[in-house]
Amino acid sequence: MEQKIKQDEVFIGQNIRRIRKERGIRQTEMVALMQLKNVPLTREALVKIERGIHHIQASQLRAIRDVLETTYDELLK
Repeated sequence: MEQKIKQDEVFIGQNIRRIRKERGIRQTEMVALMQLKNVPLTREALVKIERGIHHIQASQLRAIRDVLETTYDELLK
């Protein structure tokens, strides 16, 4: 079973949303790019991740980092 990362203290979702918007990537485009990396994600799940109400899986975080062309430091700060 894949490890999930809790968002209790780290504002991962807010950082994902901010960086995504800075890059001009819409949620539906982000989901499509994630699926191209063989990481299943729905738009609804992305919305919940960005709101901090859904735990993110390690593979999802890795793919988000790659799609947004950012670093773990930027996502986890």
